[in-house]
Amino acid sequence: MNGRLGIGFVGGGFITRFHVQSFVGVREADVRGVWSPNREHAEQVAKLARDIDVGACRAYASIADMVADPEIDALWICGPNHARIENVEEVVHAIEAGRGTLRGLACEKPLARNLDEAIRVRDLAARVGLKTAYLEDQLFTPHVETGRSLLWARGAATTGRPYLARAAEEHSGPHTPWFWQGDLQGGGVLNDMMCHSVLLVRHLLTRPGEPLASVRPVKVTGKIASLKWSRPAYAQRLRETMGEAVDYSKRPSEDFASVTIEFETSDGERVLGEASTSWSYVGAGLRLSAELLGPEYSMQWNSLDSGLRVFFSRAGQGRAGEDLVEKQNAEQGQMPIVEDEAGTYGYIGENRHMVDCFRHGRTPIETFEDGVEVVKIVMALYKSAETGQVVRLPDETLETYVPVPARVGG
Repeated sequence: MNGRLGIGFVGGGFITRFHVQSFVGVREADVRGVWSPNREHAEQVAKLARDIDVGACRAYASIADMVADPEIDALWICGPNHARIENVEEVVHAIEAGRGTLRGLACEKPLARNLDEAIRVRDLAARVGLKTAYLEDQLFTPHVETGRSLLWARGAATTGRPYLARAAEEHSGPHTPWFWQGDLQGGGVLNDMMCHSVLLVRHLLTRPGEPLASVRPVKVTGKIASLKWSRPAYAQRLRETMGEAVDYSKRPSEDFASVTIEFETSDGERVLGEASTSWSYVGAGLRLSAELLGPEYSMQWNSLDSGLRVFFSRAGQGRAGEDLVEKQNAEQGQMPIVEDEAGTYGYIGENRHMVDCFRHGRTPIETFEDGVEVVKIVMALYKSAETGQVVRLPDETLETYVPVPARVGG
């Protein structure tokens, strides 16, 4: 395919806007359409795309209408987790009915709320022969890409493969109510953000050019807790902000998770991944971090170690916002600025890769199959946290397992 790739978005929320902003750094693609159950949100996204000149985007009346438009070649699924099956089914049914064709289907993390749903999403796309892309941006962060390449080329090549990878993602909590509701989201922070971290540590431990399967998870241990948002004062604040359906005094989801994953490599080594995620972090805003350690080398990355900082005294009473960093928590004092969040967090590199693969008919480095594997590990971690036991993989019970925070009435 020599022409440009026309892209449509399913969902008009926070993550869609991040993706749209990233397309200023992506060649050979145009943002053509967006659908959301909230028409106002769809119109806002379409206006954003036009304002930053990444495509003549417009709001569509349905997902099927985007599939039917010959100007749209691929869809990015960015809606809420509980709508994942419904959204992908509409795409597949439109293709099967002969309304249109697509070159590819990309889906935000996590692929689904549990393993059963993730398998259904994967199989739906396969039913109509779609190329798929699992959207995991942190693998494409410039710091991670550069550090991983250098350590494997200069360190592992001379002193042996890395043996420990760490990752963390921390902030003060999600933007919208459904994220906080375990049955809609699939759990709490473990399902929402550990999907980033478990894939990142596995990626760091995988030799460049080899598949993720060369670093196979064999044992996992997980711990979860509701540390902050189930405390009475904060549970009340959450209800006031997110609505009565979010009541952490009665039904909390976890706001903290820590995990250890033992991997077996294709050359017979045992290596470890450690990760933690939090909705109870107090700091400037979203903090991403990663480490990779080997026999005679190491790397460290922290997204808040910015080269740009600003200071506002007590006399400065600016309005609340997120103009310095995602999930910004303060407007005064000394604060880091992440000046190019779409690039720093990996959205530009991720979307550049996916567009290139879909245009040329190649398989992305992350597909729905990888998304299924991530969900499988996350479910094993929830099971470990629930039972207090190490979970060994493979585990046939995971396909029907639903985490405690996601169980209706649980």
